[in-house]
Amino acid sequence: MKLGVVGLPNVGKSTLFNAITQAGAQSANYPFCTIEPNVGVVAVPDERLDVLAKMHHPEKITPTSIEFVDIAGLVRGAYKGEGLGNKFLSHIREVDAIVHVVRCFADDNIVHVDGSVDPVRDMETINLELIFADMDTMERRIERAMKNSKSGDKKLLEEAAFYKRILAHLEAGKPVRSMELTPEEKASADTLFLLTTKPVIYVCNVDEDGLSGDNDMVKTVYTAAKAEGAEALTICARIEEEISQLDPEEKLQFLEAMGIKQSGLDKLIKACYRLLGLISYLTAGPKEVRAWTIERGTKAPQAAGKIHTDFERGFIRAEVVSYDTLMEHGTMQECKEKGLIRSEGKEYVMQDGDIVLFRFNV
Repeated sequence: MKLGVVGLPNVGKSTLFNAITQAGAQSANYPFCTIEPNVGVVAVPDERLDVLAKMHHPEKITPTSIEFVDIAGLVRGAYKGEGLGNKFLSHIREVDAIVHVVRCFADDNIVHVDGSVDPVRDMETINLELIFADMDTMERRIERAMKNSKSGDKKLLEEAAFYKRILAHLEAGKPVRSMELTPEEKASADTLFLLTTKPVIYVCNVDEDGLSGDNDMVKTVYTAAKAEGAEALTICARIEEEISQLDPEEKLQFLEAMGIKQSGLDKLIKACYRLLGLISYLTAGPKEVRAWTIERGTKAPQAAGKIHTDFERGFIRAEVVSYDTLMEHGTMQECKEKGLIRSEGKEYVMQDGDIVLFRFNV
């Protein structure tokens, strides 16, 4: 999973990126300090792996991971190339989802590219740039489709009509992800590589006070996000940066002292999993305890293929027990004796937290 971190200049993108990846991306108080995207791979926190490791004492523990891409601050006119916009937009095309950082704090010492802090205006600025870029794409697609459909080919005429529907939706100031599409139309839209088909999470970057008290700016972002069917969450990038420097025990103490139930990274990753319809299944043994990320609805053979194509090709069955069942009964041996380890076939749909042993023919 690749997530693109976007936003206007000086909203805290690179500070947040540094915090969640500890990759040391440059962060400075002037626009365009990020030109080439910084990339960081983050292990997905999963306490279930630690529990399984205590049972199996494996040689290694391998969590699943997410790739974060810190994309430079977009500005008004980016779709026309303003502020190196074309380059930045091309980076967005390569990600699976967009983490849109919105500034929700006032600080006279940190300049705002538009001279004042207005999170909803900032959201609209970025969204319109993506919409304008997609409109350009669709206008070219329509021109080509109309030219090709002069032969009267019904399929090409339908294609041109579909493209016109998309363009009309964009011209109304709406992202393509908000269109009502059939599964076939959605699959067709996905092949267009449009920016506004990508799911979005809005991250309200607040100061320390904004985490505990009411924040009117945060409320406006949540309202705007809900209106477009997007997710929103609140993070203090500066605090996340402090947390990232602590060892696990100190981190827990810090969060407790701050009255925070979980770190911003944990909240963000869980939100991204929901957004993209992802779950994790687990494998466990003396050699390795590992988490594997799959799309919700994936069947057992395809899940096995994540480990190795031979597992999918020669799939016989999956021996499955849920993590919660294992926790309830204490050991795999206990689950086995009570007949709780199920034998599932090719039609079994994997569930989050399944602990699996795949049987296959070589």
